[in-house]
Formats: sequence, C-alpha cells, structure tokens
Amino acid sequence: MSPNNPLPRLTVSVVVYTLDLPVLRRCLESLLMSAAYAARQERLQSLALHLIDNGQNRAELSQLLDELEAPSELARCTSVLHAGHGNVGFGQAHNLVIHQSAENHEMPAENDIWLVLNPDVFLEAETLSTGIQWLQEHEQTVAVAPLIRDGRGHTVSACKRYPSVLDFLLRGFAPGFIRKRFKTRMKHYEMADLPMDRPTSDIPVISGCFMLFRHGALQQLQGFDPDYFLYFEDFDLSLRAHRLGTLTYMPLMVITHLGGRSARKGLSHIMMFARSGWRFFNTHGWRWI
Repeated sequence: MSPNNPLPRLTVSVVVYTLDLPVLRRCLESLLMSAAYAARQERLQSLALHLIDNGQNRAELSQLLDELEAPSELARCTSVLHAGHGNVGFGQAHNLVIHQSAENHEMPAENDIWLVLNPDVFLEAETLSTGIQWLQEHEQTVAVAPLIRDGRGHTVSACKRYPSVLDFLLRGFAPGFIRKRFKTRMKHYEMADLPMDRPTSDIPVISGCFMLFRHGALQQLQGFDPDYFLYFEDFDLSLRAHRLGTLTYMPLMVITHLGGRSARKGLSHIMMFARSGWRFFNTHGWRWI
C-alpha cells in the first residue's frame, strides 16, 4: 500500500447490557485474532475498540480490557470503555461513539472501516481481511455482511428482503409448527437462495450483529436512528445506506452468532419489538402480507 493510500484503520463498537463475561471475552479475543490476521495480510494498520456499557458492568469491563493483549502485528491498538450513561438503547449506544468521532472532527480516511459488533459474535481468523479487501476493491459497496452460523454450526440468515408484517410475526413470534407451514415463505424472506460460493450485492437488509461499514458512510448516515430503542434499527440503517451505494453479502466472511429470538426474552422485549416495528413500517412503508 502506497503512502498516498495507507492501510485502513478499523474502529469497532460493542454494546453490552447483560454481561456474559466468558462470551464477551471470547468475542473480543476473536476480534483481535482476526485483526492480527488482517494486519499480516497487509489489509489493516490499526484497531480502536470502543466498549459501551449500557448496564452496570464498569468494573468487570474495565478489568477485561486491561487483560486483553494487543496484537503485535498492528501498528496501533487502543481500547476505550464508555460507561455511566445508563441504558440508552442499542443504536443510541453505538451512536455515542459514532457521533463523538464526528463532533471531534475526526475525519476518517477514505478507506477507514467501522464494525458494529454484537458481544456474542465470534470471528473467524480471515473474516476482517476478507471484508476489508472487498471494500477496498469495490467502491460502490457501503457495507458487507458475513455468513452467520449459530452456536451449533448451522447457517442462519444474514440478509433479508423487505419485510411484511406477516414476515416479522412469523420470524419473531410464531411457534415451530406454524413456522414449518410457512417454511418456503421464510426462506424467501431470509434470502436462503443466495449463492454460497460468491458475493451478492444489492442486499436490501443486513444483520445488525455484524455490520462492516465504510467509516465515512456511517458518519454520513449519522449512525442509527435514535428513536429505535431496540430491534429494527439495523433494518432502518440498511435501507438508508442504499442512498450511498450497495450492501454486499460475503459468504467467505464467516462469524458465529449466539443470539436468540425476541419471543424467548419476555414481555418487555415483545413490547419493544412491537413499538420498533410500528416505527419501521410508518417510516419505510407498510406491507401486510
């Protein structure tokens, strides 16, 4: 990489509310491993990790960051803990860091990258290198999405078509025997027809558990819509991102995500899901079936 076109700098934001320390440690260790691999492949020069505490985990998170070992392959590796702001919601917590960099007039270089990462995601070694390479070589791509496996190794949906209300109800709340009756519909909605051996662009919606964005594009979009407390903020951001370019699915970029379904998380989560869904459809258009 020439001096006029330096290697990308990667910023990562991770929001934590309910702390599962062993899972978070594994997440961050896999992130550092993947960053080190990208640096060895001359795809990355530095990493800035921002851990955002939406709960009351300051002491545990601070100790964890102290214990992490920065990869020697990176020219610079920093970590910052953001705490004391309370539970401001998923998207708004990421925005604390996204907006902070803009307010501090920290203008990203053209090839700088931002990763929105869930605390229960584990990266494969090649994940960051593969995604960054695609962004370097395809200027029209705003963000890339990986192939996602669950905790049992099964492939799960990383991409979605524009949803209907019925799609959301089936995916979020329907019992298994109902979902089986709509199996073909769900496969279509979750884009199960995407090829597994090559990238696909023009993806309508990508999963918020791992969104590898161009830093400048994410700033231009002003991050997440703060009116979504939880759920649907990734749908909204994905749709707005199409104003700037395309979203690409990269099946050679692999992660494991341990996340679960909304209906299993209690009444409060169901209510948040419903409120966010109402805002989403009011903003982007209602489709019932």
